[in-house]
Amino acid sequence: MNRRDFLWSGAAATALIVGSAAMLRAGGPKPALAAETFEVTKTDAEWHAILSDEAFDVLRKQGTEYPGTSPLLNEHRKGIFACAGCDLPVYSSETKFDSGTGWPSFWQEIANSIGKTEDRTLGMVRTEVHCRRCGGHLGHVFDDGPPPTGLRHCINGVALSFKPASA
Repeated sequence: MNRRDFLWSGAAATALIVGSAAMLRAGGPKPALAAETFEVTKTDAEWHAILSDEAFDVLRKQGTEYPGTSPLLNEHRKGIFACAGCDLPVYSSETKFDSGTGWPSFWQEIANSIGKTEDRTLGMVRTEVHCRRCGGHLGHVFDDGPPPTGLRHCINGVALSFKPASA
């Protein structure tokens, strides 16, 4: 194999890996989520009108923001984190912690604020969390968090807005 063949085979392998990852993530809403009904519903055009491109990708297309990019990662004031799509309070600053993952993390949600579905994308089984009012994808929950719950809600900051507590 000469150098040109070697480089082309590397490019083909890279394209195959990237394409496979995109196919695993593609396909729109997961069937379990698509079957649910939500209090707040909008067309894609209506969601685009109120959300940034990044928030639309995460909330409506189950995307993921790059780690370490959310200003909410370093938000340490007392207050409430709400769904960026419908403004439903979903997490309290009292349950936020630094997980070292690059995403805002919480050990517990606000009661009756989220729904959970099984996520089998990317060749693994995870628990996806979404806003129970609009169905917006927030992130995933894992069982490697701190006490008292032992859970780590790994949440996309772009899927949230922050409301500081009044003084």
